[in-house]
Amino acid sequence: MQISPISKAERRPPGTARLQSVPAQQSFRRLQLGRRVFLAWPLLSTAIACLTLATVLAQDTAPLSIGSAGSSPTYLRDIQPIFMGNCSRCHNQESRFVYNWLDYKTAFADRWEIRRRVWDSWKGSYYKEPMPIANSPESLALSDEERQAIRHWVDSGAPLGVAPADGGAKSKAERIQLGRRLFTSICAACHQPTGLGRPNQFPPLAGSDYLNADKSRAINLVIFGRQGDVVVNGLKYNNNMPMFPLTDQDIANVLTFVYNSFGNSGLEVTPEEVKMQRAHPPAPSATPAAKSQFE
Repeated sequence: MQISPISKAERRPPGTARLQSVPAQQSFRRLQLGRRVFLAWPLLSTAIACLTLATVLAQDTAPLSIGSAGSSPTYLRDIQPIFMGNCSRCHNQESRFVYNWLDYKTAFADRWEIRRRVWDSWKGSYYKEPMPIANSPESLALSDEERQAIRHWVDSGAPLGVAPADGGAKSKAERIQLGRRLFTSICAACHQPTGLGRPNQFPPLAGSDYLNADKSRAINLVIFGRQGDVVVNGLKYNNNMPMFPLTDQDIANVLTFVYNSFGNSGLEVTPEEVKMQRAHPPAPSATPAAKSQFE
């Protein structure tokens, strides 16, 4: 009897052929999964893009209460006070290397960079450092609403607008009330809402011997600004006090508020006193300021 030769398949142990097909099945499944991901990716990327766009639009249409109801913010009414209170330590008329945002023409020319630095960088969508500098007194004082107002001002064409009408306070109490608003929006970022200032940075207004000793000097300081050393309550400070574009009435109001707050002397400052001091600017320092290494 002739015995037929055993084929290789017959020599395999039972189940071997099935085991050897598992890698092929896994490869096939991976291929199928890859095809599904490939086909679904355009839909997924579109969904991500739509979600991102919706988030941006939600941010850009956030409620805005600065400015008159139903109107866009304007420079003189809404934006310049924000710049005075939160940006003027660097962006003022005495700055050498940055733009003076207290001037409308300059701010208008730089408006898109202002928007990018104040809004886009703060939101993480612009590569430069946000303004004001993170964790600075101005950055901590600048509210989300004020950032939105700056963005909205730029997006709506950066209109100049009209300055608010002078309240023309008729009594000391009215002057204090109007001055409180100015102090909160312009002065409090550096001197703090309590008037205590910041150690080694900004001198205190509370119980200030420098302030209470000479009213005319205090008026000149707000009108014309100051650079260099100043000693207040026995401590030396060296920082920049810019010139603010405030009216005589504004300066009278804010100084009257400060003099009648924080344990100060209770003096009153009138617009007539401010006008008189404005007509006699202090003589320039005999020693010129040292040039920067970049000049």
